[in-house]
Formats: sequence, C-alpha cells, structure tokens
Amino acid sequence: MTSALLPHEQEAFVSVGFAVEEQLLLLAHDLRVLPDAPPLLSRRAGLADRPEVLAIDTLSFPLFWQLDDSGLDEALSATPRARFRVAIDPDGTPYAYAITGRAGRRGYLQRLAVHPDHRREGAARALVVDGLRWLRRWRADRALVNTQEENTAAAALYRDLGFRPEPVRLSVLGAVLTA
Repeated sequence: MTSALLPHEQEAFVSVGFAVEEQLLLLAHDLRVLPDAPPLLSRRAGLADRPEVLAIDTLSFPLFWQLDDSGLDEALSATPRARFRVAIDPDGTPYAYAITGRAGRRGYLQRLAVHPDHRREGAARALVVDGLRWLRRWRADRALVNTQEENTAAAALYRDLGFRPEPVRLSVLGAVLTA
C-alpha cells in the first residue's frame, strides 16, 4: 500500500501493477478566519494514552484505515512538529483524539477520531479548532486534511469549519506482492 498520493505521483506505481484502493477528498483551510469551538476538557496525549487512543481509532475507522502502534508512530512523526491532543472525560479517560502536524508554513490535520459513544458532542470540532489555532500561532498559512470520499460526516464537519475542497483527489494504491 502507498500513502495518499497526488495524481502525478501515482504514475510510477500504476506502471508496475499498483491499482487504486481508495479515493480521498483533499480539503484546505487558509487559517485567516478560525471558527468557534465548544469548550472541551482536553490535554496533551502521553504514552499512557496510547492504548485508549488505539482503541478509539479501531472503533472509529474501517479495518483498512485503522492504526496500530507503529501506524500511530508514523502519524506522529510524519511532520517535523506535531500536536497530539486527547479529549477527556471528568475522570481523565480519553474519548477522542487529534494529531495536527506542521512542516514550515503548511499544516496538516493528520488524524481525528471520536469514540462512537461521544460523537456529535462537539469534541471533533473543538479538537480541529485547537489544531488550527496551534498552526496559526506558529505562522502556518494553510492547513490540509483528507478523508475518504464516502466519509460524508467528516467532510461535512471539515466544510463547516471552513475547509474547502481542492480540485485534485488523492489516491491510496495497492498491489499484491509475489515471492
């Protein structure tokens, strides 16, 4: 499997037998006007939060998109700087998380997940806005996010927060390897 690729990056893979596994929407936010967010009890995620974060991820994504421990490491190290936050209940247990990355003046919402029992309570919105504010504080001028084409709830959230669709689609390609 490849990471999410732009159309011109896919050509070499297709030429050796890779095929499109998933199409992704790409959305961008210019960070000029940031939306409001509901109050949220949150904190920086730590090592002790990893089991809960991975459990939330498993409940939030189809198998193809679920992170394991090494996938979480990859998401956290995909950019030179990252902000890893968890929304917590009053006893301190995480029920949602977001990873926002920064590379120079470009920001990326790299991962967002909310436990199914806590959806539509404002945690996703608050975590995204927190990440956008962090990016703007560090003088980023643009934030990108991608989501599966069929994930209409995520796409609606991002649009409501001021993200706008980009004209290109990303694709994840896959190939069967033989010995």
